[in-house]
Amino acid sequence: DQRPKNISISYVPQCDTVKCLQSDINTHLHITLAKDSNTASLRDYYLALANTIWERLSLRWLRSKQNFYKRDLKRVYYLSLEFFIGRTLGNAILNLGLRDPIDECLVNMGLDLEDLEDCEPDAGLGNGGLGRLAACFMDSMANLGIAATGYGIRYDYGIFEQKIINDWQYEEPDDWLCFGNPWERVRQEFSFPVNYYGKVEVYGDRRIWTNTQVIYAVPYDSPIPGYMCNVCCTLRLWGCKAPKSFDLEIFNTG
Repeated sequence: DQRPKNISISYVPQCDTVKCLQSDINTHLHITLAKDSNTASLRDYYLALANTIWERLSLRWLRSKQNFYKRDLKRVYYLSLEFFIGRTLGNAILNLGLRDPIDECLVNMGLDLEDLEDCEPDAGLGNGGLGRLAACFMDSMANLGIAATGYGIRYDYGIFEQKIINDWQYEEPDDWLCFGNPWERVRQEFSFPVNYYGKVEVYGDRRIWTNTQVIYAVPYDSPIPGYMCNVCCTLRLWGCKAPKSFDLEIFNTG
């Protein structure tokens, strides 16, 4: 990222009262989702609440990044094959210190926070000890105000859903991204081509890699908030995208 010349967000006043939170949730329900109370599903209310929390997260996130640049802090880059972060909504509400006002706000709207949390799937980014450790490290570095970025893979099917049918265990892919992820933002401008296959041709003292198949690595960024400290670190996960959504040559060859 290019270093900004100044801090564009030094302070942003934000109202976190029950009344303001309820107004923001209704605003996102009506404007962002184009729904009203007559047509909104439980998931719609989850998305409205997620967008309300996102507003508060994104400002802290941007201020944190600009502050890291201004102070020219040393960076920590944590690479892991897994990040077992679980569900983001409840963790973000807790770290922002909004649990009590959100609970009261939702009660006034006839909703329950636990019901909305159940609308969010666990992030399918691994479920082993390695992933849990990586997530804990990211949380801890955010709490300590360390300029840290986690790097990993944005798995489409990072974990499996287990079912018991006639006393037998069956595993099915867990499509955790089927409804999208409101806690990430794609950074198309930082995409990179990754080459596969092909062959190396020799031209004198030079070697050139040719006839490759290209896949684009596309980064998706998510904030990792510290607990009650106004600091957010960044988790950057790399997804993949084909350069062409439809390859007619492959289609014609079967």
